[in-house]
Amino acid sequence: MANASDLPRHDDTEEDPRTPRSAADPTGATGGTGGEPAVAEAPNPVVARGEAPDSARGSAPAPPTGGGRPLTAGVAMLATTVAVVSVLVGGLLMAVGLTGHVFGAWRSPESLTPGLIGAAMLGTAPGLFAVSRARAWHEVRTLVLPLAIVVVGLFSVSLLDAGHLYIARGGSVVPVLFSLGWLFVLGVLSVFVLVALGWQYLAPARPIGPSTAPLPGWSKPALAVLGSAWLGIGAGLLTRPGFWGGFVPWATNRADAQALGVWALALGVGVLGALAEDDLTRTGAALIALPCTAVTVTVVLACRASAVDWRSGPALSLVCMVAGLLFAGASGRVLLTRTSPARP
Repeated sequence: MANASDLPRHDDTEEDPRTPRSAADPTGATGGTGGEPAVAEAPNPVVARGEAPDSARGSAPAPPTGGGRPLTAGVAMLATTVAVVSVLVGGLLMAVGLTGHVFGAWRSPESLTPGLIGAAMLGTAPGLFAVSRARAWHEVRTLVLPLAIVVVGLFSVSLLDAGHLYIARGGSVVPVLFSLGWLFVLGVLSVFVLVALGWQYLAPARPIGPSTAPLPGWSKPALAVLGSAWLGIGAGLLTRPGFWGGFVPWATNRADAQALGVWALALGVGVLGALAEDDLTRTGAALIALPCTAVTVTVVLACRASAVDWRSGPALSLVCMVAGLLFAGASGRVLLTRTSPARP
């Protein structure tokens, strides 16, 4: 016979474990011990109010579909900054040079040299503006690496030939202020270049996929000759300006020869870099800069033709080298346009 204490009481609040789940709570979410509701885990965690989801938080850029290093924001900002400076300063130097007046950071014997430097700056600007639209580093390095050579090279040449600057030799107010600004801007951009490239090469890299638009076989020997010509004359003007400056078909001084050498060296590196890439899709920005640079340089040479000794061999070589830049860039753009619909 059961005792009275074993019988269920009306004031007993503990739920019988055998009690079935109610129809209102088929999942048993409120059937935990102690009467505490059990919280079911949601498949997607709810983001608290005021907290950004993981996808919106600052994270590394998505890797490019073709592999390689993703293009960092530093390189894109560098290219855009240099493009703006090139349009302003290069346009000024080119415009003044076309009028026959000498204007620049140093005293030149002929207005053709600062005019050509400005033309090269102005011609590369469209390609630099296109850098920010790329996703991978290997798509723009054939233009950004020559850009680094130009910025750091011109700053180094300006320091080595500081005695030729208006800020050291004196003169009217405008050239002195321009030479001071030239030196300051190049110094800041040189630091920017080193930081941006260091940041770029610290980014994780994946293997680059196979070439999707290889260079045609007939173009490779011509590109090798063109790039070697620009590279050779640039290295000569930069290292031995007194000797190689005599091969320039117009009057130059040491600062002129070395500044022209920096630009020639950068053009050679860009052309040979495109040959090494062997893929038109990796040279899109450079293919914009090459023909534009050739056109602006041609305009300056045509307007200041009286200052050039056209009967000399170096003048004929210069014409062939500039025409080579124009043909290489224009034909590359045409071939890239034809292969674009087949790209993934």
